[in-house]
Amino acid sequence: MIRPHDSIIVQSLGRFLIPVIQIFGLYVLFFGQYGPGGGFVGGVILGTSMILSVLTFGHDATRSQIAKKVLHGDGVGMLIYAGVGGLCMIGGGEFLNYAHLEIPGLEVAARRSLGIVLTQIGVAIDVAVTAVSIVFSLSAEEIIEDVTNG
Repeated sequence: MIRPHDSIIVQSLGRFLIPVIQIFGLYVLFFGQYGPGGGFVGGVILGTSMILSVLTFGHDATRSQIAKKVLHGDGVGMLIYAGVGGLCMIGGGEFLNYAHLEIPGLEVAARRSLGIVLTQIGVAIDVAVTAVSIVFSLSAEEIIEDVTNG
């Protein structure tokens, strides 16, 4: 179990930096198709911000509850990614050929942009959930006790 950090400076900086990191992660996620970034990098940044929250405020703090709730979203990113690809196939194209993404009222360029953003969101969700899951798995007391006793 991860205990809260005992420094008021670390906790004060955490209260300021964590939302800034999350906004930057969302920026990298949504504007990654125009430059460096995208779903993987945005997911890493968002996952890291949740891990920083757990390390700063502790495992049971109210600020760490988002990180715990994220664990319930395991597989949602894969469903989004596969769902967009499946919709492209239903539209008559190949998997993730966004031109065949059937959305009424949108032109081909808008469908491609929407398809890219949706798949990047799916990747980001899975990467963030995996990062947080690894930290919670490594911080489990049973694992620590097994290592020290075994």
